[in-house]
Amino acid sequence: MSETANESGGTGPSHRSVEIGVIAAIAVLAVVGIIGSLRVGTGWGAEGPRAGFFPFYISSVVIFACALNLFQILRSPDGGERFATWDQLRKVMAVLIPTTIYVFIIPHIGIYVASALLIVAFMLWLGKYSLAVAVPVAIVVPILTFIMFEIWFLVPLPKGPLEHILGY
Repeated sequence: MSETANESGGTGPSHRSVEIGVIAAIAVLAVVGIIGSLRVGTGWGAEGPRAGFFPFYISSVVIFACALNLFQILRSPDGGERFATWDQLRKVMAVLIPTTIYVFIIPHIGIYVASALLIVAFMLWLGKYSLAVAVPVAIVVPILTFIMFEIWFLVPLPKGPLEHILGY
């Protein structure tokens, strides 16, 4: 990917800045894990390890690994090469943002309606399909998914108001 990013022109974040950003995000999660572990107890109780025992030590190892990686990145002379162009990152966000919205709306409208909306949105926006193609696909795929999971495999998936109106 670095060759493609370097050949395509334009600007974008460097490998070093992306790595530092990822390290910072992981370190923040590890700190949250440590704080949560301290709240529930990290010691040894009469019944064995308390609820925060293992998360505390795992989060501590993650913090140590983050510090080690940060030290290694800051010490290395290279790392200024481009990670990706801003245009390439926009393309990634064009998929990541709608997918994230999809995940957050599933509990409210159900997986089948959310999937139909995601399919039609992706087909229209990114695939440049016509409405006459996108809508039938967006209807058929969730129906087939429902048949496969709910009826054949007997695996209930999150349902919303439409499924409750239909009696499922």
